[in-house]
Amino acid sequence: MPGVSVRGLSYEARRQLAVNLTRVLSLYRPVLDAYIIEFFTDNLWGTLPCSWQEALDGLTPPQLATLLLESTARALAFTRMPGFQTPSEFLENPSQSSRLTAPFRKHVRPKKQHEIRRLGELVKKLSDVTACTQIVDVGSGQGHLSRFMSLGLGLKVKSIEGDQRLVGRAQHLDRELLQTLEKEDRRNPQGVQASCRRSPHHVVRWVDPTALCEELLLPLEDAPRGGARLLLTGLHACGDLSVALLRHFSRPEVAALALVGCCYMKLSDPGGYPLSQWVAALPGCQLSYRLREGACHALEEYVERLWDQAPSLRTHCYRAALETAIRVAQPELRRPGVQGIPRAHEVKIEQYVRRGLQRVGLDPQLPLDVAALGAQQAQENRVVAFFSLALLLAPLVETLILLDRLLYIQEQGFHAELLPIFSPELSPRNLVLVATKQPLGQAFSVLETEDG
Repeated sequence: MPGVSVRGLSYEARRQLAVNLTRVLSLYRPVLDAYIIEFFTDNLWGTLPCSWQEALDGLTPPQLATLLLESTARALAFTRMPGFQTPSEFLENPSQSSRLTAPFRKHVRPKKQHEIRRLGELVKKLSDVTACTQIVDVGSGQGHLSRFMSLGLGLKVKSIEGDQRLVGRAQHLDRELLQTLEKEDRRNPQGVQASCRRSPHHVVRWVDPTALCEELLLPLEDAPRGGARLLLTGLHACGDLSVALLRHFSRPEVAALALVGCCYMKLSDPGGYPLSQWVAALPGCQLSYRLREGACHALEEYVERLWDQAPSLRTHCYRAALETAIRVAQPELRRPGVQGIPRAHEVKIEQYVRRGLQRVGLDPQLPLDVAALGAQQAQENRVVAFFSLALLLAPLVETLILLDRLLYIQEQGFHAELLPIFSPELSPRNLVLVATKQPLGQAFSVLETEDG
């Protein structure tokens, strides 16, 4: 199933999709609300209908991968496949994008190289078709996206970040890149000269999602007469930071928005979701922390592990067995965070449980029911099947959150679309919300293309 393309949906169809999603999520909420580490303590397998147990029991990991990829549930989820099948920029070297020059790849991991290039180029096109004069990159971190947009694409960029240390690092990297580009200029006098380049303008400012941020809307000093036309962007704007950008979009200074959100579990409740009047009025629209956290999983990465029948798949079973041991030793201690156990899948289940007990402050030499541990390990495939079932439904949660944001923009009389912009294998949160004050019509198709 390819999933739903937002571009093909009318406003009424989008509202109906929200109705359908809330109904389906309400029906399967027990699966989505479950924590896989409580598989044994809460008898999660026993909560499934007998017909489901019969269908899932004994499925191999590759068969579960097929279930994830071909499930009818995908017919209600936004498609996550971009116009290109694979990020061809990494065919020659998996760690270096062939579409970024070496100076822009320095200090940047492959995933981020892919993201800043794809989003940066979309922002440039969107800026051109909406006649924006200034880009505002909110939650800019070390400034990789801002740096590429300003020094690579020639855009005028204000970069806003709340962490002074990250801003200091960004400014250091700006200077380092400029020095590198100046050296290239001396070797190639016919190219763009460094004197023509403009670094991002960095501002240390924490953006409150519940209040207006004047700094975010202020033009740079050389704004054109009549004021700047702003384009707001955020690359994986975390939790409520996405909400802040959505709310600032309604300001008259802002002409366009290109937003990739993430960390849905960090959304304020209430306040961060739902935003639209339509979704807020629907029965069953509420999304618990667990549902929103599940929506952030990397489905494609897990599918690869299923196809490969990776030994690491047993880690969920081991952690669920550890939870059982923790409850026996200290019943009031539930779902504690466990510091990662290196190469956990390579040790025996008893060793894992003892190391885990130590990590949560309990005696690792506590007597363990070895026979019970063996019986739990024998259910490893069931644990994987249950987790796969929850993962199958998780994209519906992300779809509802993003659909709510689209409807919120449209309820204000503006225009909004969603585009899968990144390769989901590289960047699981790969949908960019594009909003404009005026309809783009045929000009929107320019945003959907991959530059050659």
